[in-house]
Amino acid sequence: MKKAAENVITFEDHPLVAHKLTKLRDIQTGSKEFGEIITELTIMMGYEALSDLQTEMTTVEAPLMTMESEILAETITIVPILRAGLGMVDGLKTLLPTARVGHIGLYRDQETLKPVTYYFKMPEGVEDCPAIIVDPALATGGSVVASIQYLKEAGFKKIKVMSIFCSNVGADLIYKEHPEVQIYTAKYDPYGLNDDGFIIRAAGDIGDRINGTYGYKKAKQAKP
Repeated sequence: MKKAAENVITFEDHPLVAHKLTKLRDIQTGSKEFGEIITELTIMMGYEALSDLQTEMTTVEAPLMTMESEILAETITIVPILRAGLGMVDGLKTLLPTARVGHIGLYRDQETLKPVTYYFKMPEGVEDCPAIIVDPALATGGSVVASIQYLKEAGFKKIKVMSIFCSNVGADLIYKEHPEVQIYTAKYDPYGLNDDGFIIRAAGDIGDRINGTYGYKKAKQAKP
C-alpha cells in the first residue's frame, strides 16, 4: 500500500494484487473467474478502506470472564455505480454483512464522454455513516464525480471511492472537484486514456467482462 497521488491509496506493490491484476487483463480470463478476482481484490482493499470505522465498547460474556470489548458503532453504505460496480459489492459485504447498499445508475455518452444519470436510490437514515462508491474502472472520473455530488446532496458527509483500476485523469478530476474524497485502488495508472475514454493498461469494459456480454478472446486459428 502506498500513496500514488494526493487523493489515491494504491495496493499495486503487493504481489497478490499484482498477480490478480494480470489475470484481469488477460483476455483468456472468462467472466466467472473475472468476477471472482474482482471480489477478491475488493476484500483485500476493503480492510484498509474500512480501517477508520468508529467503534464503541460493549460487555460480553467470554469463556473465562465477563469483559469489555469493541464493536462497530457505525455501518457503511456501499454505492455501486451500475452496472460494473455491482461486481464489488459482495467483497465488501463479506467484510461487513450489515452494510447497506444504495445504487447509482449512470452511463457515459459515447460522443461527449459525460455521465448521464438514470437511477439514484439510497437507504434512509444512514447519512451520518460512511459511504463507499465502488466502480472497478475509474477512467475519466466523470461518473464518480457526479456520484459524489449526488451523495453530498442526499446528506452524506463521509465519502470514499474504491476502484480496481484508476487513471490519473479520473483521480485528478475527483481531487479538483472533491479534494477531501480518498480513492482506494488496486492499480493507479499515470498513462492516461485512449480516445474512447478507457484505461489502456486495464481490462477493457469491466461491466461486459463480469457479465459475459462481450468477449475479448481471439478466435483460435484452425490447424492446417
